[in-house]
Amino acid sequence: MASANEQHTTDAAGPPAGDPAAGPTTGQREFRAHQLAEAAGITTRTLRFYRERKLLPPPRREGRIAWYDEHHLARLRSITALLARGHTLGGIADLLDAFEKGRDVRTAAEVMGLDSAVVTPFSEEIPVRLTPEELADRFQGEVTPENLADSLDLGYVAVDGDEFVHTSRRLLDGSAELVAKGIPLADVLAAARELRTQTDEIAATFARLFRTHLLPRQQSTDPAELNDLLTQLAPTAKQIVEAELGLALDRRVRAELEDWLGTGQPDRQRLDPVDEVGD
Repeated sequence: MASANEQHTTDAAGPPAGDPAAGPTTGQREFRAHQLAEAAGITTRTLRFYRERKLLPPPRREGRIAWYDEHHLARLRSITALLARGHTLGGIADLLDAFEKGRDVRTAAEVMGLDSAVVTPFSEEIPVRLTPEELADRFQGEVTPENLADSLDLGYVAVDGDEFVHTSRRLLDGSAELVAKGIPLADVLAAARELRTQTDEIAATFARLFRTHLLPRQQSTDPAELNDLLTQLAPTAKQIVEAELGLALDRRVRAELEDWLGTGQPDRQRLDPVDEVGD
């Protein structure tokens, strides 16, 4: 393969940079092959290699002339960055394939809750935009096509243009911290799926209480008045859940620690000094 650091060679078929014929007037910047390679910091030979490996979507064609756009440029920059981080071309191809499929799974508007006319005040999450290489940096060595597909399916991330949108900065930071501590990302995502089921049940409990006891008392169906009611209830509901979760964590983690301390773990580090001398 041609090195991404090779000196750029001129594509004789393309017009010089800055030529009025360098692209049609479409409102979007477009490039001939040599211009795209120069902008991406690679050679035209490397560009052809990536194109043959189907790492780039096909260019737009006018007769025999191929026109590339800023989407192709962003893709090339991602490939270069992922290669620099140790990913193989095969692995990058799989990731990019999952990335493209993610365009059809969930839109960024859905992830951010912008596709619904109903406004609810419970979530305070801040979405985060990430390039593919930034996502790879967050979970070093753990961003596989399978994990990416699971994240898309969970609704943690969506594809928007050439970037990912993660639904929650807190979930992103928390997941990355668990992976940094040594928990595989696949297990973190499996736990997230389980937790999603459990939290949906908790939310259903509160929704049932609201619908049974509070909504029938509302004299108006005006969305603003309903939102005022929910805004008043949101802190109470989250306070109860947080308190119950803390108590549950105390119970379950204490039980796990007591079980761990009562099994084989202490045998490796709690030898009686007298026994050691006797040996």
